[in-house]
This record gives sequence, structure tokens and C-alpha cells, in this order.
Amino acid sequence: MLLISMVSYQCGASLAKHLFPQVGAQGATAYRLGFSALILLLWRRPWRRSGAGRRDWRVLWGYGLSMGAMNLVFYMSLRTIPLGIAVALEFTGPLALALLGSRRLLDFVWIALVVAGLALLLPLRGQMHALDPVGVMYALAAGAGWALYIVLGKKAGAAYGADAVTLGTSVGALLAIPFGIAHAGSALLSPALLPYALGVAVLSSALPYSLEMIALTRLPARTFSTLLSLEPAIAALAGVALLGERLSLLQWLAIVTIIVAAAGTALSVRRPMLAEPLAN
Repeated sequence: MLLISMVSYQCGASLAKHLFPQVGAQGATAYRLGFSALILLLWRRPWRRSGAGRRDWRVLWGYGLSMGAMNLVFYMSLRTIPLGIAVALEFTGPLALALLGSRRLLDFVWIALVVAGLALLLPLRGQMHALDPVGVMYALAAGAGWALYIVLGKKAGAAYGADAVTLGTSVGALLAIPFGIAHAGSALLSPALLPYALGVAVLSSALPYSLEMIALTRLPARTFSTLLSLEPAIAALAGVALLGERLSLLQWLAIVTIIVAAAGTALSVRRPMLAEPLAN
């Protein structure tokens, strides 16, 4: 279920990238979060449960806004850099969070691998085919947003339980939709695009979130986190198969390096690494 979830998620990202010429990255983000929020609200119907004692709206809004910002800058990065590389760069956020405060020698090995992977990916070498620096900054910003999202998501989950994802996605949609409208305007209402928009929401949110929630109940957290480290490779393969993207040998090596660091961190970190299903 977890592997199907990751494939679904990256297929959704590939489909979203096909929408960029019509509505831009901002419009695709508005589609994804807007339809995802609608699907989750109709499914969960959180208004039926009492909100008594739920006063920490700041955590909920922080969680939702970090989700919206993370999705927006991630899609912005996809305009100019390949999907697999964007996901690998985004992974540095939760990796940094997991390694924060580490003092063991083994943890510094994983940090060194992350640095090596970034050195191979970042546009520092002056090569003709170096990555677009703006796209790289957007992907790294998505990683920072992912780390913040994990921290606030844990607090929101403790306060709102199973409704946290639904309410957080709704807040994220409130952030993304105005950007989509400002960029794409009435093009967002094109009937020809709505099936694709719904496909992005289902493939990127509704289906993978549901499968990952089931997987979380059947897998140890360490196993879940280790398998999740395969996501950059799955993203790269989705980019090759669905978007015609081609990566150099060094870029593949960088992705593998970051995957090894993510898997090693998940297996060796003392405290269970928080495996958050809402990745990109």
C-alpha cells in the first residue's frame, strides 16, 4: 500500500506539471488543494463533531499554511527542475529535522551524505546543464516547509485528531487558491481542465493519504520511514516515464546518495522518526 501510495503521489505530480502551460504552477496548486479539501470535507464532515476544548487555532492555521506554502513552492520548483531532483532536494527538510541535535558519529555520516548529494545537485559548478538556481531555491524552501509542517502537524494531530488533515488542507487551500486565481484567472474554470484537476487531487492527496494511513497501522514507524526514503527514486522514474525528463549520471548518483542518507537516518535515529504521509 505504501509503495502504491508513493507511485500515485508522483503520478499526480507529473499530471500537475502537464497543467502548468494552461494554469501555471499556482493554478495547479490551487486545483490540488482546493479539490483535496472538498473531497476530504465531504468524506470526513468534521462539522458533525463538537469543537469543545479545541482552542489552539494558531497551531491549526500554522499547520495548514505550512502545507499550502510547501505545496506551492514545490510546484513552483517543478517549472524548471526535474521531478526526481525536486523531491530529493525537498527531502533535506525532514532529514535535517531528524538529525537536529545529533551528536553520534553515525549521524554525521548521514549528514555528510546529504551534503555530498547537495553538492552534486546544486548549480555551483558552472556547467552548461547546471540546475536552475531559482528552481533549486524553491525546492529547498519546500523542504523547509515540510520540516515545519511535520512539527506543526504533530501538534495539530494531538489537538484535532483525525480531522487535522481535513482542516489543515482546507486552510492550505485558502492560501493557494488566491495565488491560482491571480495567475490563471478564469482559466481555472475551464471544463476541459477540471477532470485533470480532479485527477491531481485524487492521485496526489485522497488516494495516497488513505493508503498511507492504512500502511501506518500495519508497519513499524522505522520500516515506514525507510520505505518512504525511496520516494526521490520513484519521483525520478515518474519524471522519466511520464514527463520525458532525463537525468545525468551525477544527478542519479546525488539522488541515490540522499536516499541512502534518508534510509540510514530512519534506521539509526534514536527517537522514532516521524513518518508524515503528506509529503509534497
